[in-house]
Amino acid sequence: MTSEFDSTLLRQDHLYDGLEEAPCGGEELFLQGPAGNIEVSISYPAGPRGEGAVAILCHPHPLFGGSMANKVIHTLSETFNGMGGTVLRFNFRGVGSSEGKFDHGRGEADDLAAIASWLRRRNPAVPLWVAGFSFGAYVALRAQPVVQAERLLLVAPPVPLFDFRHLAPVTVPWMVIQGGRDETVDPEAVLEWLQRQQPRPLLRLMADADHFFHGRLRRLRGAVETGWHRLPSENTLAKQQQSK
Repeated sequence: MTSEFDSTLLRQDHLYDGLEEAPCGGEELFLQGPAGNIEVSISYPAGPRGEGAVAILCHPHPLFGGSMANKVIHTLSETFNGMGGTVLRFNFRGVGSSEGKFDHGRGEADDLAAIASWLRRRNPAVPLWVAGFSFGAYVALRAQPVVQAERLLLVAPPVPLFDFRHLAPVTVPWMVIQGGRDETVDPEAVLEWLQRQQPRPLLRLMADADHFFHGRLRRLRGAVETGWHRLPSENTLAKQQQSK
């Protein structure tokens, strides 16, 4: 394993084909980050605010076309908005109009922490959720000790491609969605890693989905909507851990 992205291994499989982009609307702004301005888009639910939570979404690998306009991120944004949450998408350093340059997950975790800190100051009582896809899942997990989100969603976490061994264990309710035909992230490696995690996440294995969930985005949305409501509360999870 390595903490740096293996571009030689993934160049063929991870390239975006242009169809990964989807139009995303929202309130556009720039926030000051550790490497300069961070490009941000905030979208709001059309109806009641539901749980009133704010979800931060972390996009896939910047060097292979990943941005906050990625279609999986777009689907997650629509999903959380549909569940009554506010969604904040942003471009990591060096992507789009965000300043700075790619930093192999280290600086990107700092970008996420800066975004979360801004949200905490703005709405200290609002629950914070973090979701990431592929590289974004690694960043979300890496930053969690600082961000301290109340819930985590990891979609296709790139376990074989980054060093997950030394990341802090998750101590909040969390969910993992993995495609069984993922050509970029080995599903077996993800399942093996999950077996060692305590507490275990809620796992949804979509057996016929590839890495980008081609033709499976509606099912991805349904998996999040169904699974998110099945996650235990933080208090329930803490009691379960104490009883072990």
